[in-house]
Amino acid sequence: MDVQRLLILRQIARAGSIAGAARELGWTQPAVSQHLRRLERQAGMALVVRRPRGIQLTEAGEVLLRHADAIAARLQAATEDLHALSHLHQGSVRLAAFPSASATLVPAAMSLLSRRHPGIDIRLRGAEPPEAIDLIGAGEIDLAVTFTHGGEPPSDHPGLVHVPVGEDAVHLVLPRGHPLALSPDEPVDLRLLADDRWIAGCARCTANLRRTCQDAGFVPGIWHGTDDYVVTQALIARGLGIGLLPRLALDAYQDSGVAVCTATRLRPRTLYLVHHREAEQIPAIRSAIGAIQDSWASAEAR
Repeated sequence: MDVQRLLILRQIARAGSIAGAARELGWTQPAVSQHLRRLERQAGMALVVRRPRGIQLTEAGEVLLRHADAIAARLQAATEDLHALSHLHQGSVRLAAFPSASATLVPAAMSLLSRRHPGIDIRLRGAEPPEAIDLIGAGEIDLAVTFTHGGEPPSDHPGLVHVPVGEDAVHLVLPRGHPLALSPDEPVDLRLLADDRWIAGCARCTANLRRTCQDAGFVPGIWHGTDDYVVTQALIARGLGIGLLPRLALDAYQDSGVAVCTATRLRPRTLYLVHHREAEQIPAIRSAIGAIQDSWASAEAR
């Protein structure tokens, strides 16, 4: 049954005549009559009885009018919901981010978004970049904060957009008592650490560590492996190894027993926002992207 014709029947009933409905709709009377006749054919019975001064609904017309009223109410509710979404009075964003961003950049962005648009509900889920990409593909999240190491471009994922956010510097982290930690302002030559015990992180971070050390001319001796930057620093602080950590991880937590140093051949990692190509057309997601970008810019300015 044609919804538009049901709404025309409703307008006829409200106006009390076909001519009155035509005036309200801005149509011609024959056009309204034609839609009414087609609706009656669909219903298989008369819906109105024409009187000298208008129309009267039949019993079938009264039944359809009740449904037409319900449909009109739902359409009005849909219009109001869309208006609320477009004006950011409501909406939701499902966000995934890796641990150090989840502890620093993302909370700042969530707070900023909440102040700008209190009606938007943003929910965070922790995930390393490969998992976050899979979650977007599965439709379980709307937006992900990811990274690549050393200037590498992000992997090509059909239908997904990678928006660069900024560069997160990578630092050499040593025990405070390490001989090369005595002059933290002077860049350390990584070749001097060829015989040290290294602590590796996630698979992608481990690959970056190996590549960085190989570029310096040696293969790192990896003694420990953890993707927890608190554990990494606890091991380093007790002289059990050395490692590379990004600025975000050190902003989230810095053990008093470690020294953060610059070093030769260390390249920053690049942060990205990843989403479906069409997602920026959704006001809540577009606003979340803006909040993350602005939060990063504010952190960089400090």
